[in-house]
Amino acid sequence: MTIYINNYSIVSPLGYGVAETRTNLFSGVSPGMIKTEKYSPGRSLSLGLVKDQLPDLSLEPIKHRSRNNQLLLAVFQGLEDSFYSLSSHIDKSRIAIIIGSSTSGISGEEEVFPYLMSNNIFPESFDLSQRLFSSPANFLADRLGITGIAHGISTACTSSSKAIISGARLLKSGMVDLVIVGGVDTLCKFTVAGFTAIESVSADRCNPLSLNRSGINIGEGGALFLMSRQPGNIALSGWGESSDGYHISAPDPSGLGAALAVNDALKMAARRIDQVEYINLHGTATRHNDAMESQLVSKLGFECPVSSTKPLTGHTLGAAGAIEAVISCLAIESDGRLPPHLWDQVQDPELPKLNIATQLKSAPKVVMTNNFAFGGNNTSLILESA
Repeated sequence: MTIYINNYSIVSPLGYGVAETRTNLFSGVSPGMIKTEKYSPGRSLSLGLVKDQLPDLSLEPIKHRSRNNQLLLAVFQGLEDSFYSLSSHIDKSRIAIIIGSSTSGISGEEEVFPYLMSNNIFPESFDLSQRLFSSPANFLADRLGITGIAHGISTACTSSSKAIISGARLLKSGMVDLVIVGGVDTLCKFTVAGFTAIESVSADRCNPLSLNRSGINIGEGGALFLMSRQPGNIALSGWGESSDGYHISAPDPSGLGAALAVNDALKMAARRIDQVEYINLHGTATRHNDAMESQLVSKLGFECPVSSTKPLTGHTLGAAGAIEAVISCLAIESDGRLPPHLWDQVQDPELPKLNIATQLKSAPKVVMTNNFAFGGNNTSLILESA
């Protein structure tokens, strides 16, 4: 049984919507990547921001009002027409919504605590439900009247790729006929401070695979997919998941767990390594991740072009898997242009030299996108031109 992507949408530092994202992606331009102290008072950091005005949720129930849900709605509006067309003959109980997030409404919670400290009570605008990881899925389900499966996934940087996989499984099982899957994460002081505390944040734009890499840029954004068994232009032909449990934050340097996910995705898709034409790397620009991932790609024998797009989006944490899956779809639907790998081109002599993406003669038909999270949580997706 083939699972198809019928449409997708994205809002990120690269732009608002698919058209703007496509233009900026292949031009190597990111309007939202800026240096700011907004989330790190006293220290200027390079972060990936969504700078556009987001939809108003003031008429929604208080439990649904968060900047995260505003961003989610902005993304959904990009495929709203497709959703109503595809769902017109489907019972609302046969539609699932699965959204990955690592922040949900935490940014709003940060803003209300000073009020709590001064007044010994939360403001009326605050509801604890705003920060639940299930909030994005519940918000969209309530807004659309969906009565089928709706839940959130929070597995750090694999959250939204696992949401995509979960939706595909539901379709394969026959439990549902249409899924809305993806992820959304918004910037907040909590995540910036947390990654700063473990010395993983770079003050300047991240530099994946370089000898001079010094950490991540945290970003925000969201991406959604409409998937079904109804034929579309792109198929999700394979996926793999694993959990190596090597360390709470560092990947297994041998890449064993990551290799399990990649090989499972290849097996499901019935593809050989030499048939993959482009890989979107997790590519965080941390010392440990880049070392593990480059060894993984080299040892498994991939010779295809690769790139990390995190210098263009920032590391969007729970939304990264879905955002990079959209970027992979844009590569499949391109004229042969590949997502650029922005770096200083100073090869780390301790890392194997990979085939950094440039231009192909025609669009890649088989693309892999990988995400690796805290706790050794690994995912690999294979997308194909249908």
